[in-house]
Amino acid sequence: MKIVISLGGSVIVPDEINKKFLERFAKLARELHKKHQIAIVTGGGRTARKYIEPAREFGASEVFCDLIGISATRLNARLLSAAIGPEANMEPPKDHLDALKALDFEKIAVMGGTEPGHSTDAVAALFAEYMRADLFINVSDVDGIYDKDPRKNKDAKRQEKMQVDDLVDMIKNKSVGAGKYELIDILAVKVIQRSKIKTIFLSEDLDNMKNAIEGKKFVGTLIESGE
Repeated sequence: MKIVISLGGSVIVPDEINKKFLERFAKLARELHKKHQIAIVTGGGRTARKYIEPAREFGASEVFCDLIGISATRLNARLLSAAIGPEANMEPPKDHLDALKALDFEKIAVMGGTEPGHSTDAVAALFAEYMRADLFINVSDVDGIYDKDPRKNKDAKRQEKMQVDDLVDMIKNKSVGAGKYELIDILAVKVIQRSKIKTIFLSEDLDNMKNAIEGKKFVGTLIESGE
């Protein structure tokens, strides 16, 4: 099976670097690599925001801020590659073609952002489409998609299943500024929509993630294509 994982920066660097999580995630990635073709795209997290926010205050353009964010995502990709070890590429691919080459060399492809205007979720979704992935997993600090922000609303309800068209409607008016992708950006969802990629949103619970990959019961949100 071909699997692409978008690993949110909020999980890698929630405040400081989550070293214990990276160690455990790397172990899972190596385990999955024995049976599956794995690609991982890392977000920038707090590291990106720490640089983007003052840069924006200095008057930097959103493209400039995006470039800062991309640097942060690639820094996180290098860190994850170090945690995984020789099974992963050491230098983050700069584009999807280079990432595909890493897979051709039977590596776990680990990459960050690629170009301004694309969140790492979009990069991951595009790569899932490019490599014809069987499964796209979006990992964040929230255990799925809710009808409203669960961090602000105690009565928020998690959606176990959701039509991709409804997801498009939910996020099409969200902010797309550098470092501001709150759930997933519109480009990523549009790619999921057109490619009908099996997509799951879940949290950093690795046992739960493994269950989702193995087709077992899991906590999260399954995105359905409508077919």
